[in-house]
Amino acid sequence: MKPLGFLSMGRSGVVRDISGGKSVRSRLTGMGFIEGTSIHMIKNDSSGPLIVAVGEGRLVLGQGVAHKVLIEEVG
Repeated sequence: MKPLGFLSMGRSGVVRDISGGKSVRSRLTGMGFIEGTSIHMIKNDSSGPLIVAVGEGRLVLGQGVAHKVLIEEVG
């Protein structure tokens, strides 16, 4: 497992866990980051916000929040 912020652009993964407090977990779960959910990295240049495809939607996350989502890279 690794933090979402380390997933390279164009790569995919599966959400395995969310670290952090209740507030962060609740916010990310509400955005669709649920254990077992497939994600795809649209943009990650390691210096600014990243864009992630979750289901049919696209989400923008800051690097700090992205590092709280633990994923398993696939493919």
